[in-house]
Amino acid sequence: MRIHEIHVTPVAFKDPPLLNASGVHEPWALRTVVEVVTDEGVTGLGETYGDLSHLDRVRAAARALTGLPVHAHHALHARVAAAIGADVFTDQHGLTGAGSHQKTVDAVFSPFEVACLDIRGKAAGLRVADLLGGPVRDAVPYSAYLFYKWAGHPGADEDRFGAALDPEGIVAQARLLIEEYGFTSIKLKGGVFAPEQETEAVRALHDAFPGLPLRIDPNAAWTPATSAGVGASLDGVLEYLEDPAPGIDGMAEVAAQVPMKLATNMCVVTHDHLPPAIARGAIGVLLLDHHYWGGLLRSAQVAALCDTFGLELSMHSNSHLGISLAAMTHLAAATPNLTHACDTHTPWQDGQDVVAPGALRFTGGAVPLPDGPGLGIELDRDALAAMHEQYRRITVRRRDDTAYMRRFDPEFQPKRAHW
Repeated sequence: MRIHEIHVTPVAFKDPPLLNASGVHEPWALRTVVEVVTDEGVTGLGETYGDLSHLDRVRAAARALTGLPVHAHHALHARVAAAIGADVFTDQHGLTGAGSHQKTVDAVFSPFEVACLDIRGKAAGLRVADLLGGPVRDAVPYSAYLFYKWAGHPGADEDRFGAALDPEGIVAQARLLIEEYGFTSIKLKGGVFAPEQETEAVRALHDAFPGLPLRIDPNAAWTPATSAGVGASLDGVLEYLEDPAPGIDGMAEVAAQVPMKLATNMCVVTHDHLPPAIARGAIGVLLLDHHYWGGLLRSAQVAALCDTFGLELSMHSNSHLGISLAAMTHLAAATPNLTHACDTHTPWQDGQDVVAPGALRFTGGAVPLPDGPGLGIELDRDALAAMHEQYRRITVRRRDDTAYMRRFDPEFQPKRAHW
């Protein structure tokens, strides 16, 4: 089968005012939906970021892939690399680590690779997880992903999640998500308030949900010295501590002083980062993200490397839709050493999706592997059209948490090694 045509559709959907070290989410999140159609009429789906510069690269790569076999993984990657040239993409929110040429190529390649695996699975009557070596678990656990947040966007009505600006609000938010989705582990996005305040919230969660694994991610907002102090104070409370301080060197300094493992999706984001991080003992848990590690096959290769060097695995999330959730679930289901619950933003999308209902659901905090071939999902074309129209109507063309925050706090500065 060869690629006959590719449809690239930018979409926008509502996003709550979630706070982080870089600022706050805007009212609209952006994504790009990729549909690869073969000369035999089989269609595969992929999903990626929606910032305009990334979208332009995806469109350029799509034009370069027409005519290639869907099985030609390496040739597809090489065509994408040629289409990208020397470009380097750096996200505006700064929460997924430094940009590089390799990361840029892999991020553009990822949705096409996922779509081709979807096609290959459909053609063979196999699930994508089967193509990745076969599932080792029938359902993938995800975490309740908590955020400090405003009650609603300024000038808009309060959303159904309400405000969470103190420990009581965070515990109430956790209770809501756990009741609705059945999550059995919890992650708190930190880097918003002083470490002492966020530590208090973690302890409140520990008291409210005894026995549930807890983690906090301040997105490198703390210095190594502060990180070491927080880590020591939360001994026996945290499952792991995620990206407390900037860079491999900063993380290595912290790792040598704290009792729990350090995790990252910021200081190790390409293959080149693995050797120095391993040599320095900077991390104990890597958060895979197929969106910028180059798709599912390349992520599986990274997982095997991590297993060789004794690194544990979880999975990073961003403001994604159901195509990404399906791809994440297939990858996690087929990765034996991914033993920590994955992150997901799905609850914050509050039912908005481009995937037809039924294939993806949460049961006891986990997503069962879809039964159908390929990704096991179908596109909801009415929802896709509505989200594309929303994209055309709004003016947002890139995610910029800092700029949005400065509309309301002109003096705001991103928090990197701030505390």
